[in-house]
Amino acid sequence: MKILLDENIDVRFKRLFPADSHEVYTVRDMGWNGVKNGTLLKLLEEHKFDCWIIVDKNLPYQQNVNKLPCLILVLDVLRNTLKHIAPLILIVLARLSEVAEKKIIVISEDN
Repeated sequence: MKILLDENIDVRFKRLFPADSHEVYTVRDMGWNGVKNGTLLKLLEEHKFDCWIIVDKNLPYQQNVNKLPCLILVLDVLRNTLKHIAPLILIVLARLSEVAEKKIIVISEDN
């Protein structure tokens, strides 16, 4: 599965994904720093990403969810630090294995 981590996610989160089943890139890896969400959605489609992982809880209200290019996982965390997002990796991996639809799923620290 080809995954993009948004620029607001600690790049060390990338190391938590099993390399044999996930191809994980950061926005920085792709040279897309500073690119707005609407343009990023187009780039995700052009580059055939399967999933975009973000922490922007407003995205579902800003984009047309009927035209998503891929699955979007929103990490709903108190603070956007590795300490807060790393414990969510098992839930993230489970959602990636379960869901093939192009939709938005919110994963909370409280899950």
